[in-house]
Amino acid sequence: MAFVDDAYYDGSRLFAWLSIATGIPIDQINFAATQIVALSLAPLFRGYLHHSKTTPATRHAFGLVAGLLIGCFAFGRQVLLLAGLPSICYPIMRTQDPHNMQQTVLTVSIIYLSCIHLHRQVYDYGSSTLDVTGPLMVITQKVTSLAFSLHDGLTRKEEEMTTYQKYHAVRNFPTALEYFSYVFHFHTLMAGPALFYKDYIDFIHGHNFKLHPVNPNNQFDSNFNSRKVVLEPSSTLVAVKKIIISVLCAALFVTLIPTFPIQRAKDDDFVEGKTASEQMVYLFVATILVRLKFYHAWVLADAICNLSGIGFNGYDAKGTPKWDLVSNVDILKFEFGLTLRDSIEHWNKGTNVWLRMIVYERVPSKYATFLTYSLSAFWHGFYPGYYLTFASGALFTYAARAVRRCIRHYFQEPPVVKAFYDFVTMVATRVVMTYITFSFVLLEFWPSVRLYLSTYCWLHLVALSATLVLPQFSSRGHSSTRKSTPLKNPFSQLSSNGVTSGING
Repeated sequence: MAFVDDAYYDGSRLFAWLSIATGIPIDQINFAATQIVALSLAPLFRGYLHHSKTTPATRHAFGLVAGLLIGCFAFGRQVLLLAGLPSICYPIMRTQDPHNMQQTVLTVSIIYLSCIHLHRQVYDYGSSTLDVTGPLMVITQKVTSLAFSLHDGLTRKEEEMTTYQKYHAVRNFPTALEYFSYVFHFHTLMAGPALFYKDYIDFIHGHNFKLHPVNPNNQFDSNFNSRKVVLEPSSTLVAVKKIIISVLCAALFVTLIPTFPIQRAKDDDFVEGKTASEQMVYLFVATILVRLKFYHAWVLADAICNLSGIGFNGYDAKGTPKWDLVSNVDILKFEFGLTLRDSIEHWNKGTNVWLRMIVYERVPSKYATFLTYSLSAFWHGFYPGYYLTFASGALFTYAARAVRRCIRHYFQEPPVVKAFYDFVTMVATRVVMTYITFSFVLLEFWPSVRLYLSTYCWLHLVALSATLVLPQFSSRGHSSTRKSTPLKNPFSQLSSNGVTSGING
């Protein structure tokens, strides 16, 4: 029988017969069912509930009701836990001083989420069963980002904010309907991506298409004519491609993951009987297969958003519409990134931006990386493997910066040398990514540390050496060549110096 633990999973048993017939756990079937429903509702939402045909309140209400029904189907009574956090945070936003309200919301949200994480860790340790922690992580992003946007819009001057903060600043409190529909709308409830309030409201009112005119520079035009007829590009082809990719990822995951289970890394014969290179090759394949599960869920969620009209991001230089304003992941750019930063900023992209929005840009620069990784770790939960990954990630981030500053400039000319350098850094990034993320999947502390010790923590030592030693040999005259190049698109800076977003959510 393919049932999950009845004592913990509280979702619908409507498709129990299908679970018994196929051997697929009921929680996975329910997740697929909710996404199929959302995928069906998305084009109907864009068509029959188009902003030109109905009121914003109707669009808010439909998205809210559909999201709550999907939540009830997937989580049963646990949906009350999802509703608890935004219900607590909304009065805080409305009653507290906006100068420090955002800090209170962040503190309450992280404590609330941490309690749910700990509950699951105690009663369902190590399980991959569908529960409310995933959606609650996204809701945490929504309420905290809204709180910081309100803080910026109500208390800060234009000249005090970054370009990104100006764009997302919210100057009017949302009504209860606007707030709860933003939190629970069906498009992103189950698997994201992180959608910020400004972009959500623009979508509801139809401003998202007017804000992105055909312009080779892709500049936002906030002075649009509300009576102007705007051609809305179709997202069907983009969504169909993403659905196909999602299905392929799911098929590969189901087919291949039994051959390369990550749990094998805990076996004695693997730790003691394999060479370091054999271990890395196996973990490289196993972690890729684990990522396929996330690609399946995240790319499908992107397709749902696109079909409803969410995610339009203007046009490229050729006039082709872009649908990447809100997105979970860019698979190719993550898998083939030339540096750790390049890869990280294309994994769980909304979370990356969220971390930058509420931490990285608001704390002293010397603490920014450490505090950002710390919040990301708390946001994910309390499995020891998470903290090994994030601690290692912080070390390798500093090491990568040292290598880039001290070595990269020697390999920029001629083009063949630069191409070779880029290839080497891409391969090194793949090795490092495998080395630091397998513990995230294993979850456990000692099995991960044991595997590191079996290879004498060699990559950690290399990273530590690069961080501490390389700067001592850096050319004195090179500092002037490392000045930042002006960015043509002000919004391209949002994910620079990529900060990690982790694996879940």
